[in-house]
Amino acid sequence: MAGGGERATWGEGLRFAFGTLSVLRVRVERWDRAAGARAMTAAPVVGVVLGAVAAGAGALVAWRAGGLLGAVTAVGALAALTRGLHLDGLADVADGLGSGKPAEDALRIMKQSDIGPFGVLTLLLVLLAQVAALAGQFGHSVPRGALAVLASAVAARCALGWGCLRSVPAARPGGLGAVVASTVTPAGAAAGTALGALAVAATGLFDGWSALRLPLAVVLGVGCARLLLGRCVRRFGGITGDVLGATAETAATGTLFALALLG
Repeated sequence: MAGGGERATWGEGLRFAFGTLSVLRVRVERWDRAAGARAMTAAPVVGVVLGAVAAGAGALVAWRAGGLLGAVTAVGALAALTRGLHLDGLADVADGLGSGKPAEDALRIMKQSDIGPFGVLTLLLVLLAQVAALAGQFGHSVPRGALAVLASAVAARCALGWGCLRSVPAARPGGLGAVVASTVTPAGAAAGTALGALAVAATGLFDGWSALRLPLAVVLGVGCARLLLGRCVRRFGGITGDVLGATAETAATGTLFALALLG
């Protein structure tokens, strides 16, 4: 494994990203901060791939069995493709924030394997919101629902770059959070979000309004994630892997909310 002081290639960063952010079997050649920086910047590429798979599965079910089941399928597929990593982080962060305890105690609560009441409630509400929003999109048309799945998946991975800005420290040593914390430049995070938004916009070119509302929803979703990120940094003193997962789910949900409101 190469040392952290050597510049990583984009290929190494992509393997890092797919190896840590998905169930896809990828040989991760480097596990260091240089590769982590590339991975978090290129994370929207993972969103495109996973989002396309989940969108296809959801669209197929929606076509045959209706929008609600299509929405459940898409949300379930994304959870399966990530081993529930982001949802687990969301629940842990909810328990940490909801505990009202000092940062050190809150971080200890987040490391525990069980899920507390705040985590259960947050998971329930977020999953219900995602399914309801996607059911509405699939109910309008199957292609529209599929594009919403893709947009939410891309937005979730765009949020990761912002969570790893150089101005944001790690809350504790060890784990994925410490490897990728403070590795991404603002320009890199902005470029990743811009490219992700453009990729989503390109898929909606058959409909002029979709080409506008999809990237707008992605940006709004990432904005929601940044609000949570700020709260977590103030509360915990930095980020952890759980915080990154929570911001990803927040971005996805915010994007779906935005699409529902934009019509």
